[in-house]
Amino acid sequence: MPEGQLAATLCLPSGGAADTVLVLMSGSNYNGTYWDFQYAPETYNFRRAMNRAGLATIVVDRLGNGNSTQPPALSLTATATAQALHAIVGSLRAGLAGAPPFAKVITVGHSLSSGTSVMEASANHDVDGVILTGYSHALNIPETIGVISTYQRAVDDPQFAGRTTDPGYLVSRPGTRIHDFYDPADVDPAVLAQDEQTKEQFSLSEYPDGLTSTLPGMSSFITAPVLLVNGSRDRLSCGPNYSVCADSATLRAQEAPYFSPAARLQAFVLPGSGHAVNLARNTQDYQNAVIDWVRSTIGS
Repeated sequence: MPEGQLAATLCLPSGGAADTVLVLMSGSNYNGTYWDFQYAPETYNFRRAMNRAGLATIVVDRLGNGNSTQPPALSLTATATAQALHAIVGSLRAGLAGAPPFAKVITVGHSLSSGTSVMEASANHDVDGVILTGYSHALNIPETIGVISTYQRAVDDPQFAGRTTDPGYLVSRPGTRIHDFYDPADVDPAVLAQDEQTKEQFSLSEYPDGLTSTLPGMSSFITAPVLLVNGSRDRLSCGPNYSVCADSATLRAQEAPYFSPAARLQAFVLPGSGHAVNLARNTQDYQNAVIDWVRSTIGS
């Protein structure tokens, strides 16, 4: 990678063998811990739930966060991440780090990296399925701007002391995540505390090209099956008054015009959840919906 190296952790089911692998990449404000959450993992750990269901997973940190290389913040783009995701898909099919080649590769994004997944799948047509969470074409711009207003420079956050000297990296201000990424009535306080401790830096330079994926056009070029997941109280992705996410049928009807028939679009709305569907109290319902979709639509 010109910008550096992506950190990734491949996990196989307990039986060791799997034909299908899910590529898990988080959005801005998060790193791989979003998928491999350590508090109450029997409930909130998406990666473990998929492994228990017989699916392999690879958790990938975006450039600039987690254990991946930290290039200059203003050089980061969603396009570069989409190119890196394309390389990972190819490596998984060829046999990554000595693992057997996977017959089926599914990309799973959250928020910004859902956009990355749209960019990758629409350009390369190399995946067997795409799961988009915290994403829609009804992006609520005023709410998005409101969330952006809660960011501060990572160098000014005591939690990031010594981690970066680059003023271009941002983090959420303490105490703002409950309103930005959750419905306050839905989140376990212990989850929120753990989320605050594992929050991640990012660069706003990732947003401009990443958000183009929410405009009409790009997603219509995806030729693999798509599952779209949102929380019913997602202030960013559910449009004015959460109208787009009233229920699963409404979300599918609203989003279907933006996808081709080849995508065979399906949708799932997690009641009560905010933007961070992995960390909602009822997240296991979403985990089960993903597993059912993989088995019925992709096969595993």
